[in-house]
Amino acid sequence: MERIKLPYMNPEKVSREIGDFVVDTAKKVGSTGCVIGLSGGVDSTTTAALIKKAFDAYNAEHDDKLELVGYILPSSTNNPKDAEDGVSVAKRLGIRYETQSIEPIVEAYKITNSEAVESLFHKGNLMSRIRANYLSTKAATEQKTLSGTGNKDEDFGIGYYTLFGDGAVHMSPIGNLSKRLVRQMATYLGFEDLANRTPTAGLQPDQTDFSDLGYDYDVVELVTEGFHQGFTADELDVHPQVKPLIEQQIDQYKEMFGKKKFNNVGEVIDDIYHRHYNIAMAKVEIIHPPTAEVTIEYR
Repeated sequence: MERIKLPYMNPEKVSREIGDFVVDTAKKVGSTGCVIGLSGGVDSTTTAALIKKAFDAYNAEHDDKLELVGYILPSSTNNPKDAEDGVSVAKRLGIRYETQSIEPIVEAYKITNSEAVESLFHKGNLMSRIRANYLSTKAATEQKTLSGTGNKDEDFGIGYYTLFGDGAVHMSPIGNLSKRLVRQMATYLGFEDLANRTPTAGLQPDQTDFSDLGYDYDVVELVTEGFHQGFTADELDVHPQVKPLIEQQIDQYKEMFGKKKFNNVGEVIDDIYHRHYNIAMAKVEIIHPPTAEVTIEYR
């Protein structure tokens, strides 16, 4: 059976391409730089590091300086270590930052949207929208551009983000990088210690992306690339690159949580198909911030 090709990049070249995109996007609207939400995770860390690198290069040659500001916005559902990691990233990058709990705002919604606060799912999405409002308002008052931090697998692979929440941004610098490539870029930029941090949206207690989805982003990348390269669901079900990886993750999920989320490879492929074509692509039609065009080689 034909092999599924995966994207590869030159980190130095792609970092310059993303940096040029960010600077051009900011300058085009006359902003004074960028605002970004820092969670301590690999996506926000990598995005912030790319922007800081680009702004430093720009500022060395121009008088109209560009500034990156990081905001750490924890709630009661977040592990305190997340906020600590966010602060650590801001300090390592040498950027201005601020930590502000959103819990009082979440509590205030009990007055108008008590039904949302009572549901973990809706409360999580509410918190994401609160953060988006906070960040977009900061961006407006500081005359800055709000940078998103979503990667290709999350945003365009399975639509794993909150509409009008973390998807409500002015631009998406790493939107064309899979999670695997984001980890590679993080390592290149000096954040190898955070490259393999367990992905979590932080919207529910002890939540991880793997516990929600039942598979990781390597599976998302492989299966969605397979779809785009013309493989059918039945072909992917028995594909030698796909089948053993998904079977391993089905077993891993059962070992971690004491039960199966999916019974077989076909169920996982069907879930990714649904999320990709019925959720991610539907969200793209509603909100699609510009993404950096990057040089990717498939092999």
